[in-house]
Amino acid sequence: MRNLSRLLIAGVLAFSAQTVMAKVTFNLSTPDPDNSEITLAAQKYAELVKTKTNGEVEIKVFPNGQLYSGDPSAAVRQLSGGSLDMLLLSTSLYANFNSKFTAISVPYLFDNTEQLRAYLSGPLGKELLGDLGKIGIKGLMMWQRPFRQMTNSRKPISAPSDMVGMKFRVPNNPLWMEFFAKMGAVPTPMAFGEVYNALQLKVVDGQENPINIPVAAKFYEVQKYASMTNHMADGWVLGINPAKFAKLSDQHKKALQDASAEAEAWKFANDTADANKSIDFLKSKGMEVNSLTPEQQKAFVAVSKQLFPKFLELVKDTAFFDKTLSAVGKK
Repeated sequence: MRNLSRLLIAGVLAFSAQTVMAKVTFNLSTPDPDNSEITLAAQKYAELVKTKTNGEVEIKVFPNGQLYSGDPSAAVRQLSGGSLDMLLLSTSLYANFNSKFTAISVPYLFDNTEQLRAYLSGPLGKELLGDLGKIGIKGLMMWQRPFRQMTNSRKPISAPSDMVGMKFRVPNNPLWMEFFAKMGAVPTPMAFGEVYNALQLKVVDGQENPINIPVAAKFYEVQKYASMTNHMADGWVLGINPAKFAKLSDQHKKALQDASAEAEAWKFANDTADANKSIDFLKSKGMEVNSLTPEQQKAFVAVSKQLFPKFLELVKDTAFFDKTLSAVGKK
């Protein structure tokens, strides 16, 4: 009887050890604050993964780029090297590693968010995800991001001429440099973590991001005007270190993939509901918000079309650029 008890105890301890060993924890880093659209979506993703794996895979979300000191290029390298487990970073920043990602953010390329989502989840989006393997990253999915808008401290923007001489913070991406320079602005590349202070100290006059970012980053404290220009699309890459992904069971791999699709759908619905709330919030903080009329927007579209030859140079892949233009009816 005593031997049986010992065997039972040993069995329980062995089972408990296997259970503990079976649990996997990943850290998922996002570049924006707790209340930003991407960090909220990351938290939803973590919740979905936990449910789908019965808690066997836990994802801990770390906002504000804190795991990579706010340097997105370093984050990509850390993800490839394994010091970061998972990362959500914008497609525009991946363009520094693969110029084909530049195509997503060609100004006024997409007519609406539905068209952007179809592109990101379609053959060309999957081609971009597959290309991430060349830099040591497993791409799980690309998520849509709300179209980008402009804020500044000087005046409303309703025509490209309004931007002449205005210093705008832009991501470190040649596409932004070309477009804003063509409109007469002075594009100033800068890490996102430096933007608030630069706006506050008038180092730059304005910035451009999805409309929820001025809310999350409190830019309303240092900006007076928001203009709904819808000038560029962008996406988010949900990436994981390939070696860590490879160690997962097939069931857990499928759970991470399935959860990424469900989180993207949740994010789309949440972003749509959040846009009007963000505008109302900014107005309540004293910002003036203006929207472009279709006629006014045509002037910005014309600037973009003039730059198509230059954008092709930046994408560096004629076939991919042509396929992109055909996919969105701009060929």
